[in-house]
Amino acid sequence: MSDMITAELVDLDLSADTKEAAARALAERMAALGRVTDLDGFLADVAAREAQMPTGLDGGIGIPHCRSEHVTEPTLAFGRSAAGIDFGAADGPADLVFLIAAPAGADDAHLTILSSLARQLMNTEFTGALRSVGDAGAAAALIRGEETGSEGSSGSEGSSGSEGSSGSEGSSGSEGSEDSEGSEDSVAAPAAASAGAATDTTASAGDRPFRIVAVTSCPTGIAHTYMAAESLENAGRDAGVEVVVETQGSAGFTRLDPAVIAAADGVIFAHDVPVREKDRFAGKPTVDTGVKAAINRPAELITEVRGKAERGEVTAAVSGDTPVERAGGSGDGYGTKLRTWLMSGVSYMVPFVAAGGLLIALGFAIGGYEINEAPSVMDHFVWTQADSWGALLFQTGGVAFGFLVPVLAGYIAYGMADRPGLVPGFVGGAISLTVNAGFLGGLAAGLIAGGVVIAIQKVRIPAALRGIMPVVVIPLISAAVVGFLMFVVIGKPIAEAQKGMTDWLNGLTGTNAVLLGALLGLMMCFDLGGPVNKVAYTFATAGIAVASPSDSAMKIMAAVMAAGMVPPLAMALATTVRGKLFDRTERENGKAAWVLGVSFISEGAIPFAAADPLRVIPASMAGGAVTGALSMAFGATLRAPHGGVFVVPLIGNPFLYLVAIAAGVCVTAALVIVLKGLRKPAPATTREGTPVPSAETKQAVAA
Repeated sequence: MSDMITAELVDLDLSADTKEAAARALAERMAALGRVTDLDGFLADVAAREAQMPTGLDGGIGIPHCRSEHVTEPTLAFGRSAAGIDFGAADGPADLVFLIAAPAGADDAHLTILSSLARQLMNTEFTGALRSVGDAGAAAALIRGEETGSEGSSGSEGSSGSEGSSGSEGSSGSEGSEDSEGSEDSVAAPAAASAGAATDTTASAGDRPFRIVAVTSCPTGIAHTYMAAESLENAGRDAGVEVVVETQGSAGFTRLDPAVIAAADGVIFAHDVPVREKDRFAGKPTVDTGVKAAINRPAELITEVRGKAERGEVTAAVSGDTPVERAGGSGDGYGTKLRTWLMSGVSYMVPFVAAGGLLIALGFAIGGYEINEAPSVMDHFVWTQADSWGALLFQTGGVAFGFLVPVLAGYIAYGMADRPGLVPGFVGGAISLTVNAGFLGGLAAGLIAGGVVIAIQKVRIPAALRGIMPVVVIPLISAAVVGFLMFVVIGKPIAEAQKGMTDWLNGLTGTNAVLLGALLGLMMCFDLGGPVNKVAYTFATAGIAVASPSDSAMKIMAAVMAAGMVPPLAMALATTVRGKLFDRTERENGKAAWVLGVSFISEGAIPFAAADPLRVIPASMAGGAVTGALSMAFGATLRAPHGGVFVVPLIGNPFLYLVAIAAGVCVTAALVIVLKGLRKPAPATTREGTPVPSAETKQAVAA
C-alpha cells in the first residue's frame, strides 16, 4: 500500500464540519498530487455513492469511497477530526475519516489491498493506534502496515480459517466483471481447505459447531463488503460458530464450494446490491439484510439465523437476478420495509401503465374519443378502416390496464415473501378489481398476501412436507385466506373509500385543484424517481386506469407528467445558459437531460441532485410546484400516462400545457443558477495540500 497513501495524503487536524467538506478537503490533497484529475467530478461521484447508503460506521469511522473516471490510480487519504463529522452512523459522528478513490478500471491487486484496509478497520487496536499517532508520516506508515501498531489488525486478518475465501472471493457486485473464473486459482487452496473442514461430517450435528455461509456485497465493492465479512467472521469465532464468507466485491469472484454450502446450517445475505447466483443457497434458514447490519451487529444476525434453523424456517428457490432483491433488512425500520415492499409492486406495474396507457391514447388519436364505445375487434375489424385500428389499440391497451392492480398486489407480496407471495398477491389484486376496491384494494391485498405467506413460513413444518410447501401448501392456504378477507371483510369498506376519494377529486375546482397540482408537482420533484415521486405518479395513473376516466383524473395525470419533466429540462437549460457554474461532466449530462426531460424521465436530473442536493432539489421542487399548479389552472388533460412531449397532440389545451412546463423549467433553472452563483469557490491548494495565499494576504505580507 506504499504507493496508495503518503504523508501528503494525511490530515491529522481535519477541520471540516460536514461530510461534504471532509471529502473535499481530503480530495484536494489527492488532486494536488495529480491522483484526481477533476475535483468536482470526483466529488460528484463520491456524493452519488453516499446517496446510495451513508458510509458512517459504528466506532467513529467514516469511509466515503467510490470508483471514478477522474481517478488516475487507487488512492487513500486519511483525516482525523477532533470535533467529529456526521457520516450517518447510528452511534454518532466519526473522528477517523478514510477517503478511498479507485479508478473506474482498477486492477484486482490494488482493490485487494483496499479490502485489506477495510478489514483492519474492524480491529480496535488498529483504530486506537490511529487515534493516538502523532504525525502524518507515522499515520501513513501505520495504515501501510509498517508500524507495530497495525500488528493486531494483521493478526485479525489471518486468524479466520475462511480468510482465503472471504478476502478475495468477491463477485463484482454491481460493478465487477462477469468473467469470474480467472480469479479462482488465487483462492482455490483456502476454499478447498474450508470445503474439507465443512464436509468432514462423520460426527453428528451435535458434535460440531453450527455452520454459516454468508455473502457480503456493497454498491462499490471496495470497503463495506470486506468489513462486513471480517465482522461476521469475528462474531462467529466469539460465538463458537463456523462462518465462511463469499465477498462479492471488486477483487475478483470465486464461488463458495458447493460442499461448503451443502454442509451449512444457515445463510446470511448482507448486501445492498443483488446477490449473485442466489438460488445456490435455497432450502436453508436465511437472514437477508443490508451490508451495514453485518458490520454493526453481526452477533444478532448469527443469533437470528440460528433461531430460524431451530424453528425449521427455510427459503424457497429464488434467483438473485430479479429487480426485487429483498423485502427489507431485518434491522430496517417498519417504514423502510413498507416503502421497499410498495416500490416492489410499483416497479413492476409501471411498464403495464406505460404500454397500456400509450396504446389507449393512440387508440383515441386514431379513432376519436368515441372509440371506447366501439364493438369488440373480434366481432368487427376492417383492415382498411382507421376506426378498426383505433379500436384494436384501445382494446389492447385496456387489457394491459386490467393487469395493473393484480400486478401491483402480486409484486408487493413478492417483495415481502418472494415467489410464494405471487399467487395470493395476484388473486387478491384480481378480487380488488371484482369488488371495485381499485388501487387502494390492490395495496391492501398485496400487503395482506405477503403477511399471510410470512406467517405460514414461520410455522414449523415436518421435513417430509417441506418440499411441497412452496408449490402446493403455501399457495393454497394463502390464496384462501386472502380471498376470504378481500371478499368478506375489507373489500367493501375499501371500495367505499375508493369511491369517496374519486368523488372528492371529481369535485375539485378552482383554488383546491391548483393546490393539488402544486402538491403533486412538489412530490414529483422531491426525489426524482424515488418513492415519493412514484406515489404521486401511481396516484395519477390509478385515476386513468379505467375505460372512461373522469375529467379530474385526466387533469391530475397531466399535472404529474408536466411536473416530472421540469427537473431534467431545467438542468439542461441551466448548463446551457451558465455552463461555467457546472463542471465538464455535468455539462455533458446536461446535453442528455434535454432528451430525458422531453421524454418524461425525471431521473435525468439525478446526477445534478447527487452532486449538489441542497441547491438542485429545492429548486426543482419550486419549478415542479409552479408547473403542477399552472397545469391544473389551465385545465390541461391527459389520457396517456407517459410519453412526454411526444403525446402533446393527445393533451387537452396543449399550448397552455407547454406554457406551464416552460414556466416551471425557467423557475428551476433560474433558482439553480442563482444558488450556485452564491456558492463560494473552494480555495486553491498547493501540491502539499496547504491553501494558496490570496492576493490580499500576499500584499499584507509584503507590507
